[in-house]
Amino acid sequence: MTTTIPELEPRALWRHFYNLTQIPRPSGHEQQIREYVADFGRRLGLKSLIDEAGNVIIRKPAKKGMEQRKGVILQAHLDMVPQKNADSHHDFERDPIEAYFEKGWVRARGTTLGADNGIGVAAALAVLESESLSHGPLEALFTANEEAGMTGAMGLKPEVLEGEILLNLDSEDEGELFIGCAGGLDGTMTFRYSEASLPPDYAGFEIRVSGLKGGHSGLDIHLGRGNANKIMNRLLQAGHDCCSLRLASIDGGSLRNAIPRESTSLVTLPSDRAELFVETLKRLGATIAEELAAVDPDLRIEIRAAEIPDTVIDNESFGRLLQAVADCPNGVVRMSGEMDGVVETSNNLARVKSNAGSIAVECLLRSSVDSSLEELATSIQSVADRVGATSSFTGGYPGWKPDPDSPILSLMQRIYQQRFGKAPEVKAIHAGLECGIIGGIYPGLDMISFGPTIRFPHSPDEKVECASVQKFWDFLVDVLADIPAK
Repeated sequence: MTTTIPELEPRALWRHFYNLTQIPRPSGHEQQIREYVADFGRRLGLKSLIDEAGNVIIRKPAKKGMEQRKGVILQAHLDMVPQKNADSHHDFERDPIEAYFEKGWVRARGTTLGADNGIGVAAALAVLESESLSHGPLEALFTANEEAGMTGAMGLKPEVLEGEILLNLDSEDEGELFIGCAGGLDGTMTFRYSEASLPPDYAGFEIRVSGLKGGHSGLDIHLGRGNANKIMNRLLQAGHDCCSLRLASIDGGSLRNAIPRESTSLVTLPSDRAELFVETLKRLGATIAEELAAVDPDLRIEIRAAEIPDTVIDNESFGRLLQAVADCPNGVVRMSGEMDGVVETSNNLARVKSNAGSIAVECLLRSSVDSSLEELATSIQSVADRVGATSSFTGGYPGWKPDPDSPILSLMQRIYQQRFGKAPEVKAIHAGLECGIIGGIYPGLDMISFGPTIRFPHSPDEKVECASVQKFWDFLVDVLADIPAK
């Protein structure tokens, strides 16, 4: 007998999650989910509003007898990362996610699942809907565009939220309580190129890198997975060195916060060097595959004959691109000296794309230390300067400084120990949680982040462990019932 998503336990949460999978909600295309959530609150007779930044805020009065408890804000984000396998025809702006249950996990067919952060949204909706749960005054804050810049959290206005405690439902390891996160910054190197014509007797080829696991550029950056942009750059450099390769176009990576899984380039070279080119790249591809065998066993490097393009990128600009990508930092830059096993500073070389006379190399920089983030930005700016590119840094957001003396942390440690018979782990996370931004707008908020176990977020391998969702829900219910008085 096949188990459907709404039949899983806790049923209220999974029913809401299934409904979310039926509503397209990639970052930047959240109108449907925004209206759905706001209408949900209105149908319950709860005060519901959509602010100027696209956030939805729903307020629920306290259960009778709990009016004097501290107000709690349940916070989750509406959008999801749209990533799919190369053979998928899924349209994230139109098609529902095809989620299914298998061996204790919920997954999606060929796409991201949206458990990040659909499980958090579903949990908040289930709490709002319940007439039996014990809780004080509640607010549910559903933020917009978290995955593509956290613009919803950044657009929050002061004095809108009333609660004293914020529970961020956007972490991905059950049994762990997060009390700090990294800040981030978008960095882009851009340079212009001119189009050059080709001499006669050239051959065209398409080079394609695919099959990498990718993943979350914060949570998974320490795993040493392959970066499609770095791999493509090695292949192009080898072709340039051996066979006078010329580049017509390149398109690598997709989202700033996803480790790039795929890259495609269109190249040309003298016909009499075609055989050498193919042999050289196959040898290098085998070497790269061996290097990454333990972490990316499904890497594919394909070299196919293609039509000869009308023009190519001028050779000087091509050389500058090769240097820029080779010199750009990628992966872990520094581990934390304060918390074992936690990444302090990293860079994700997320996107390399040529278009209409311009080449952009886009990165997402992360660090829990502001000065280290600035130093990393300076390093990337230096790379840009060396290759004659302009550099820009935008979308910066603050980190969240851990508070080991947090009252909500102490309460949740006690409740977790009582419920599950063991202590939860207390951690900081190398990812951008909205807590840092919200805490900057609302100083004094007591905040914590927790969630179920989600693996491979931001990739088509994303999955959520069903048993952990039940534990997450039970824990949330217990915490809400035990919030202290003001």
